[in-house]
Amino acid sequence: MKKIILLGVFALFSFIAFAQNSSSEKTLIQVDFNKKIGDMTTMWAWFGADEPNYAYMRDGKKLLSELSAMSPVPVYFRAHNLLTSGHDTLTLKWGSTNVYTEDANGKPVYDWTIIDKIFDTYLERGIKPLAQFSFMPKALSPKPEPYEHYWKPGMPYNDIYTGWAYPPTDYKKWAELVYQWVKHSVERYGKKEVESWYWELWNEPNIGYWKGTVEEYCKLYDYTADAAKRALPTIKIGGPETTGPSWNKAADFLQTFLKHCISGKNYVTGKVGSPLDFISFHAKGAPKIIDGHVQMNMGTQLRDISEGFRIVASFPTLKHLPIIIGESDPEGCAACGMKTNPQNAYRNGTMYSSYTAASFARKYALADYYKVNLKGTVSWSFEFENQPYFYGFRDLATNGIDKPVLNVFRMFGQMSGKRVEVKGNQKYDFKMVRDSSVRGKYADINALASKDVNAAAVMLWHYHDDDVQAADATIEIDLKGLPTEKIRFYHYRIDNENSNAYEVWKKMGSPENPTKEQIAILEKAGQLTLLTSPSYVKTSNGSLKLTIKLPRQGVSLLKFDW
Repeated sequence: MKKIILLGVFALFSFIAFAQNSSSEKTLIQVDFNKKIGDMTTMWAWFGADEPNYAYMRDGKKLLSELSAMSPVPVYFRAHNLLTSGHDTLTLKWGSTNVYTEDANGKPVYDWTIIDKIFDTYLERGIKPLAQFSFMPKALSPKPEPYEHYWKPGMPYNDIYTGWAYPPTDYKKWAELVYQWVKHSVERYGKKEVESWYWELWNEPNIGYWKGTVEEYCKLYDYTADAAKRALPTIKIGGPETTGPSWNKAADFLQTFLKHCISGKNYVTGKVGSPLDFISFHAKGAPKIIDGHVQMNMGTQLRDISEGFRIVASFPTLKHLPIIIGESDPEGCAACGMKTNPQNAYRNGTMYSSYTAASFARKYALADYYKVNLKGTVSWSFEFENQPYFYGFRDLATNGIDKPVLNVFRMFGQMSGKRVEVKGNQKYDFKMVRDSSVRGKYADINALASKDVNAAAVMLWHYHDDDVQAADATIEIDLKGLPTEKIRFYHYRIDNENSNAYEVWKKMGSPENPTKEQIAILEKAGQLTLLTSPSYVKTSNGSLKLTIKLPRQGVSLLKFDW
């Protein structure tokens, strides 16, 4: 027994030493700002949440304002439960608007009060809806009881799938609800504004969120699209928001839906096909606890994305359509905190931020590889109102305090123009991360770079799936294609000492009820900060060489303007 314990201890220390030494060699990163490879799109500026009513709460409003402020274009926001029955419900994985009820004679009664409150909150902050026709109002559900669920972290996930998940008892009444909502939106916000939104049907209909068949989903989509287009012919509507394209059954659902839209018999018109303005699916990673620490699995998420892109690209008539990855995250349950789900302990600190930097760069690369039109990638992470500080939800902020991951999106907000070529002696390309994730000896030390008319930027990360301590990476950066003059240089950093309210909170003693003074300190610590003061650097014929140290799970943004 003692021999087994000693061997285990030796293996653990060997693994830690191995990880600590894995970054000792220098990484060379070469950026040529003259070699453009694609647009630096704002596909990252999309977010979402199960709980729509949080949007107009205090911390929800604050976070929406921050999301809008960091993006050079309007942010899109996706939410579930926009048609769910009930009044202003503020619980996990739930929400309600009560837009649809029926009187004693079965006549529809529409009430837009709450849904207007949600969308008004978005639009007042420059946010645009990715509006979702879901879920089934109680009056239209064939199994209305039980309806509202009372799920809490730690409870079985399947407990949430109640009466709201069913196809309607009357498809024509559902279609009229869709028509009236779109019509009301045009009347309230104007045709031009609503034309700029995206509209979709349901969420993850290939799992418990939908208690019907794939054929019944296609039928509901036909009724929904027809009604929406009658209310606004120029509306942008799509689907099917299936999850896990790399799963066989999920792939079958996605392909069946796309074939239906191309060549199936329309359930409403009787003609061939159904309107489809964009295609959506989900992609999730799979963290776990191994040898006492969190181990991420970026490869699982990227394989979902890769397979989704492959499926879309296999339809020549659809390949040009915008793709929206409606949820794209390190795992699947935003409301499952790290106390009940210890594999989610990555969420408060820098592992979430470095994962985000590294994975989003590979989404650009995968879209380039398949030559598809990636429009948006929704981070299913917002905030949870009135919950404990740093509980370990998958959120961007906790009680109004920004987490490190939000600062990655602030970095993305400073990148514009064209993506440019990045080369060097990095150990991973996008195919390697997709196929085998980031395991073993080498960390993923890499970069994403962009150049605009008067600015350039390089985002660097030092990522590994295993959340263990390791030595800082030494990175030699060789930049070409900059102006031959003095240019301003800014170095932003996310690590344990910078842009990190979580580490500050822990140093305070992890207060459950921070004082007003502590909250002010935490709010400041949650912002994106400079590692060093801005300076001027002189290039040599447009070239510049830099050497930086980057901690494990750290992210840097090197910004230049002139």
